[in-house]
Amino acid sequence: MDPLLDAQFLPSGFHYSGFYKRLIALNLTNLEPWRILQGQMLIQRTVGLRERYPSRLLVPFARRIDSDAVACWDLDADCDAISVIHDFANSGWEQRERYDDLTCWFRQAVEDMIEFEQ
Repeated sequence: MDPLLDAQFLPSGFHYSGFYKRLIALNLTNLEPWRILQGQMLIQRTVGLRERYPSRLLVPFARRIDSDAVACWDLDADCDAISVIHDFANSGWEQRERYDDLTCWFRQAVEDMIEFEQ
């Protein structure tokens, strides 16, 4: 399964960061409760987010297994910014968290993993 979207699903000018590609290469895709989206699940979430939040420019890459939280690059904020969206919330109520970049999100995902096991 591929954790990268084909160009047809990506906004113009968007490129996956080197850090994200490194996470994938190191197989750091299961940071329970966070999971990197792959294959058909990634495509379905991408299409669904566009339908549910048409005013947002989001590129999803991970989801929490214990909620409807989805981590996305938020191109409306900044191409490096990561927003955690409560998917399926009413439009305007979906924003939950924002991180400056993927490394900030990843640090929190590791903290979430540690707390999840306790």
